[in-house]
Amino acid sequence: MTGEEQPFKIAVSDSEIDLLRKKLELTRFPDELEEAGRAYGAPLADVRRFVEYWRNGYDWRIHEAKLNDELPQFTRDIEIQGHGVLNIHYIHQKSQAVDAIPLVFIHGWPGSFIEHPSFHVVALSLPGYGFSEAPKKKGFEVAQMAETTHKLMLALGYSEYVAQGGDWGSAIARELAHRYGPKHVKAWHTNMPLTYLPHPVSRPLLLLKHLLLGNTAKDKERLRRCEEFEKTGQGYMWEQTTQPQTLGYSLADSPAGLLGWIYEKLYRWTDDYKWTEDEVLTWMSIYWFSRAGPAASVRIYYEFLHARGQGAWFSNLETAIPVGHSYFPKELLPFPIKWFSWSLPNLVFESEHEFGGHFAAYEVPGALVGDLRKMFGKGGPAFAIVPGKTGYA
Repeated sequence: MTGEEQPFKIAVSDSEIDLLRKKLELTRFPDELEEAGRAYGAPLADVRRFVEYWRNGYDWRIHEAKLNDELPQFTRDIEIQGHGVLNIHYIHQKSQAVDAIPLVFIHGWPGSFIEHPSFHVVALSLPGYGFSEAPKKKGFEVAQMAETTHKLMLALGYSEYVAQGGDWGSAIARELAHRYGPKHVKAWHTNMPLTYLPHPVSRPLLLLKHLLLGNTAKDKERLRRCEEFEKTGQGYMWEQTTQPQTLGYSLADSPAGLLGWIYEKLYRWTDDYKWTEDEVLTWMSIYWFSRAGPAASVRIYYEFLHARGQGAWFSNLETAIPVGHSYFPKELLPFPIKWFSWSLPNLVFESEHEFGGHFAAYEVPGALVGDLRKMFGKGGPAFAIVPGKTGYA
């Protein structure tokens, strides 16, 4: 069952805004070691500054109005197998080009619908994020996220479409490709590509190529970044994968706790992006004012691991439909680029960039949109892949 589309405007109550300010006023900060810098996590000076500005300077109403003015937002009830009906929030920016390719943009954590690039797309708030309703039963993982996305696209009249995503959006787009391609999902693109790793047993040919051809200086730097993330960047993932409810009390009750947890990712995962205070706090406010509260957003880590096992991130990477990759240097796991073409037979588009990180759609939207235009535009490897659709904007 899929319900009728309903127009939506963000309208946080005055009482919720007042409660946020009271909680910010009562913040108790931890101590900090001398010269800790960012090595121990979000710096105390940064968090103090943001908390004070969130309480006394930042005006949510200005940004709420801007989001409502700029983004055509809607909600719709969608029934998910085994999970009942969820009310889903989404943006639907229709193109003036009659032959525009329908593209669904899928965010991840700690992202939201505001990451979507300036492209004519459908961009939903995943269940449990932003202004979408959260699942109430266990087991809502990537498969159910893909089902939600697909049913939304069908409800909008897009029986054939393409998908783009980073972070969880990449995993969900790949799931869409497996479940609904090539009949409905014709191609997909990601800015967080994964590939199989060289291994003497499971991937001997890939290992042989790797040993014979060696690594360039750029390959070595990409592998160094992968090793750094493996050693120092995955603590958040293991907590969210194993004990999300424990973490949820801090995220739901303490705006400073939420700020520290997510702000660390904003500066560590971007390519020296110059965040303004208003940008950071709008990002945080969407999580704080989300329909289900910020704790709901982290449960997908637990559900995914328990449904699919430890190796799930690096399994079933090939898809039967074309895929395109955008490579940004400050992505979390920037493997050597040659590994992708060695492992993925339907990789039809690749683009390497000099700048950009994990939140490419927000950091460098022009670069990401440019890649989509190259992949799906005239002369591109996926041109006219959706029958009757040759435009892209």
